[in-house]
Amino acid sequence: MQNDPASSTFERIATAPNAASPRAGKAAHRKRLIIVAVAVGLASAALGYRLLNAKIQAPSVTFTSLAGERISMQSLRGKVVMVNFWATSCVTCVKEMPQMVETYTKFKDRGLKFVAVAMSYDPPNYVVNFTETRKLPFTVALDTQNRLAQAFGDVSLTPTTFVIDKEGRIIKRYVGEPDFQALHRLLDKAVAAS
Repeated sequence: MQNDPASSTFERIATAPNAASPRAGKAAHRKRLIIVAVAVGLASAALGYRLLNAKIQAPSVTFTSLAGERISMQSLRGKVVMVNFWATSCVTCVKEMPQMVETYTKFKDRGLKFVAVAMSYDPPNYVVNFTETRKLPFTVALDTQNRLAQAFGDVSLTPTTFVIDKEGRIIKRYVGEPDFQALHRLLDKAVAAS
């Protein structure tokens, strides 16, 4: 009788947990916990997405160009601004720089301001050499004490680029090389806004 299918079915039914058993209660409790955890996770993800895409004010900082000129974010109000954190030792930064120059050239007559901020670990003489040999047409600033990177949310990955609207709000943050077509569409909208 050990191989009797009816007998094994009966044993499974007889030993299966029912609603009154402690095993069923634990299983139901686990199921509720999983549902709550998934709901909390989804709510957190939605909140995180909203926060990442929320327009927040750019920090009130002052850049010092290689020429010694001081430029405050406040003085750039009314202009669309790109702030690009980069380093001469960053392969992606060096690769994207010609496209950054093209982007600046395309939009500068429409009011775009551009500040390329060299990271604190980048030797100033390397930055000066790179700027001069590549004839960078925009402002290049040094962040020797890491204050600018910290003010922009503790930037540590390069390149990191911020697009700031005329009201001084960050409207986009790119970590890594941006999709330049998408960036140009964003800049078209931003410079056209009144």
